[in-house]
Amino acid sequence: MKQWDLLNLTMTEILDKYPFMEEFLRENHLIDRLQPAQSFTQMLTNVSEEEQEEWAIDPLRLETAFWEYFLTMSEFLGLQTKDEIRELTILPGFDKSGQAEGFSELTIKRGEIIAIVGPTGSGKSRLLADIEWIADQDTPTKRTILINSAPADKKWRLSTANKLVAQLSQNMNFVMDLTVREFIELHAASRMAENIEEITQKIFTQANHLAGEKFDMETPITSLSGGQSRALMIADTAILSESPIVLIDEIENAGIDRKKALELLVGQEKIVLMATHDPILALMADKRVIIANGGITKVMETAIAEKALLQKLQKLDQLIFSKREELRYGHQLQDFDI
Repeated sequence: MKQWDLLNLTMTEILDKYPFMEEFLRENHLIDRLQPAQSFTQMLTNVSEEEQEEWAIDPLRLETAFWEYFLTMSEFLGLQTKDEIRELTILPGFDKSGQAEGFSELTIKRGEIIAIVGPTGSGKSRLLADIEWIADQDTPTKRTILINSAPADKKWRLSTANKLVAQLSQNMNFVMDLTVREFIELHAASRMAENIEEITQKIFTQANHLAGEKFDMETPITSLSGGQSRALMIADTAILSESPIVLIDEIENAGIDRKKALELLVGQEKIVLMATHDPILALMADKRVIIANGGITKVMETAIAEKALLQKLQKLDQLIFSKREELRYGHQLQDFDI
């Protein structure tokens, strides 16, 4: 949004979408002058010269201050990030031996899934860290990360509220003494969500859709299992987080429905990168990045033949899952066909 666009919205439109702007009006003695059908610029014309002098109101200065307050609060609340980020580009660096990486560049657009594969210790987590740090040839790999084909603004590194990247790590432990409901409501309130009850229910429903074992709204978050915690955070990140890039480290160990988790994230137009050893997850991705010796050796498109193989692997995975459930609930396993 440009300054001109904001100043020409009606005050009703502004306060409905950006309720935090009411505080600016109050601080500048304009709340009593509020005309819902007028723009901010039009509203300033209602202030008499005497009032301008009494309250030290300068209309031109206030228009600039109004815009700057909007930008500051939007950045603090992370309201602008999602719409700004269209794509992420990785430019190559070097592996641990100082050899150039085996690709020219990799551009990832919103709604795409990239799998990062390689042996343990090969450098998968280092690539995720480079993206989270928005590397500019200043990490051990010397990679460069571009946002929308341009060098990234350094504010993404320093802002704690306006996060470019949401990372879901292998180990997630809650320490807050809250129920699931209280946790989601607290996050929704901090994001100034318009309908907290509706969003809370949506996140809760999606989390249970992903979790292998269901939980309820009043469950303390400290009592959630690893899989339940990961399911809650994936649903929360997909629906409520404004971070446009999601980094996932080994989701296969989370005890959740992997396919549904990725569909949920991509459905919210996130850029998804996941470090994985799971062939099913790797083939669900649009591309996969091959890592060895700390560097990217190549980038592969997922072939049509591999998609056919994916269906077979998913059937086998479902069979293993069903047998695992039978064991968990004390059933005796019977012979089966593959």
